[in-house]
Amino acid sequence: MFDRILVGADDSETARRAVEAAAEIAVMSKAELHIASADAPKSFKATSDGEKFEAVNTEAEVDSLLQVLSFVAKKYGVEPILHPSHGDPADALVSIADELGADLIVVGNRGMKGVRRVLGSVPNSVAHAANCSVLIVDTTD
Repeated sequence: MFDRILVGADDSETARRAVEAAAEIAVMSKAELHIASADAPKSFKATSDGEKFEAVNTEAEVDSLLQVLSFVAKKYGVEPILHPSHGDPADALVSIADELGADLIVVGNRGMKGVRRVLGSVPNSVAHAANCSVLIVDTTD
């Protein structure tokens, strides 16, 4: 059914649930599993000279996160392909999916309720911009 599945994840517990769901689908479909995360800064801090600001969420943190998430997929017997990216997570996911020719993008439903639903969330943005199927996994308890 699916040949290439891309799951987008951050460092939240709900994102790990989305990776688990994507891994299960990859096993059932015998598909490649790709995991992506973007280093869009969560916040900034002043540098020691007080002249500049630097992102708290760094490339190294994204690389480390992807390694952790790869272990989640490996528990299901899937060897994922990792994609660190830069910038807005929704834009990054759609772009990576297009580059890969992904059949399915999997994201968790974090941010789909309350004020973030109105202001925009990654799942909502991906669902509207993707050129393939999108699965928004219910990751609530």
